Amino acid sequence: MGFLGDAWSWLTTGANWSGDGGVWQRLEEHIVVSGVSMALACAIALPLALFLGHIGKGGALAINISNVGRAVPVFAVLALFMVSPLRNSGSVPTIIALVLFAVPPLLTNAYVGMRGVDPAVVEAARGMGMSGRQVFLRVELPLAYPMIMTGLRSAAVQVVATATIAAMVGQGGLGRIITAGFNTYDTGQVVAGALLVALLALLVEGVLVALDRVIDPAPSLAEVPADGGEPARTTARATTNDRVKTTV
Repeated sequence: MGFLGDAWSWLTTGANWSGDGGVWQRLEEHIVVSGVSMALACAIALPLALFLGHIGKGGALAINISNVGRAVPVFAVLALFMVSPLRNSGSVPTIIALVLFAVPPLLTNAYVGMRGVDPAVVEAARGMGMSGRQVFLRVELPLAYPMIMTGLRSAAVQVVATATIAAMVGQGGLGRIITAGFNTYDTGQVVAGALLVALLALLVEGVLVALDRVIDPAPSLAEVPADGGEPARTTARATTNDRVKTTV
């Protein structure tokens, strides 16, 4: 239990939280880089996945191309950027690497969620006279929502955790606390930095779960029975939830 005591002692020392290189500065750097990376990844992946899922074409190709970002280690991408002209661009190399890492789960889950909507529900909506845009906004998108949020939570937690390795190429974030601890053979600081990253990842997960419950859509159309059976929302979401178990 000695290393945990050392970590607690490091975390409860006020000098480690303030000033240049303190916890608050590293935390701000970590949150900014992770947040910008997630925003860009969402802007790239979600519109593409939702559109391809709506038309039912090109999704497999887009997913396979995006998975290239998952196949290449983030550290390798960062190392390549650090020997390129981008090395003097601040956090840009880290953000690009994290965007490549975050796109695959966002794209895959959103596309699978859209394709998992029960076709009977879509046909029922069209039979009621809905346009393609109305079907997308009021039927497909709400019913694909669980899978979209699953991808968002997965990507966000992975980005927060992976952003730590940016410190290995001289970038900022909570990883700098860990690397500084290694450099000075301070086990307590290393453990403290790891705990801070883990707590931040858990906090992000908790915030997204709470946000999920708050904004979960419940359109009135989704309650219309499909084929005279169970409500459409229940039927379609059962299909979607089954896919959640098999999709990262």
